[in-house]
Amino acid sequence: MDKGVLATALGSPAPFGQSQFAFMRGNAFEAKVKADGGAELLRLLYERLGGSFAPGPDVATPDLSAAGPEGRAARTALALREATAAGGWALLDHPMLALEVAGSPAYLEPDAVVVHPGGRWTVVEIKSFPMIDASADASKVGAAARQAAVYVLALERVAAVTEGAHVAQRVLLVCPKDFSNLPTASVVDVRKQRAVTRRQLTRLTRIEDIAAELPEGTTFDPACSSEELDAAVAAVPPAYAPECLAACELAFHCRAKSRAEGAVEALGRGVRGELGGLTTVAGVLAAAAGKEGDPADPTVAALRRAAALRAEALESAAVLRAGAREASSVAGAGAPEGAAACR
Repeated sequence: MDKGVLATALGSPAPFGQSQFAFMRGNAFEAKVKADGGAELLRLLYERLGGSFAPGPDVATPDLSAAGPEGRAARTALALREATAAGGWALLDHPMLALEVAGSPAYLEPDAVVVHPGGRWTVVEIKSFPMIDASADASKVGAAARQAAVYVLALERVAAVTEGAHVAQRVLLVCPKDFSNLPTASVVDVRKQRAVTRRQLTRLTRIEDIAAELPEGTTFDPACSSEELDAAVAAVPPAYAPECLAACELAFHCRAKSRAEGAVEALGRGVRGELGGLTTVAGVLAAAAGKEGDPADPTVAALRRAAALRAEALESAAVLRAGAREASSVAGAGAPEGAAACR
C-alpha cells in the first residue's frame, strides 16, 4: 500500500516533494554524467579510485531490461556475474537490486554500479547538489552515504554467490562542480553507515508478526471511510519524530495524532531523551510547576529549577519595565510647559 495514497485518503496529504524543475535538473545532470557510454563517470571513478588499467572504449554496458522488478533483479545479478567473469570494466546503468526488509523483499535502484577488472563492484551515486571547493553540504552527503550503504548491503547478497566478486565499502559520489553543470566526484566511505543499517535491519519486526497482532479484518484499502482507515493506522503504533517529515508521507497524520495526545516525541528525539519517564507535554509542565513528579527525580528537579529561573527572569524584567515607565512619567511631568505642548 502506497503511504502517499493512504495519507491522502486520511485527509493528511504530505505537501512536499521535489519540484519539477529540480527533478528535470537532476535528470539532465545524470544524463550528462552517463553520456557516451559513461565515459566521464568512468574517468572520475578511475581518477578517484584507480585500478589495474584505465577504462577504454570497450567498457561493457549490459542491457538490464526485464519484466517486473523480480525479473530486473535477476537480470542484474546475471549481468554482474557475467561482467565479473569477463574480467573487464562494466557499467550497469540503473540496476535493480533486492534486499530483504522485515522478511519481505524490497527492490532498490542505484544510479549505477561499476564492475572493475579483478571483480570489485562500486556503487555510484549521482546527486544534483553542488560540490563547492571539493566539499558538499555535510547533511546531504550523509544522506547520500546512508542511501548508498543500503545498495552496498543489497550488492553483497549477489557477491556472496558470485565467484571472485567483492563489494567496495567506498562509493563514488558525483555532483556538479561549484556553480556549473560540470561533474566532479569524491569517494565516500560507507562502512559505518553499512554497519548501522545492517544492525537496524536485523532488529526490524517481520511484517508477518506485525500483521498477526492486528485486529481481525483490519484493512488499509483507501476506498474505506476515513474513520476505518484512521482506526487501521492507529492499530500500528507510530514512532513519530520531526525527522519523519522529510521522508514519510504519513508524517503529517502521525504528527497531528502526536500533538493531540501531547506526546513529547513531537518536540524531537533529543528532547524525548532528556525527559526520561515524562512522556506528555502536560506531564512536563505539571512537573515543572511542582504539581506532579518525584522531587528526587533528576529530570523533575531540573525542570523545577528551570521554571524557577524563568519566573525570576520574568519578575526582573517586569520590575525593569515598571521602573522605565515611572522614569518616563517623571521626565514628562518635569518637562517645560512649552515642550509638553510641542509634544
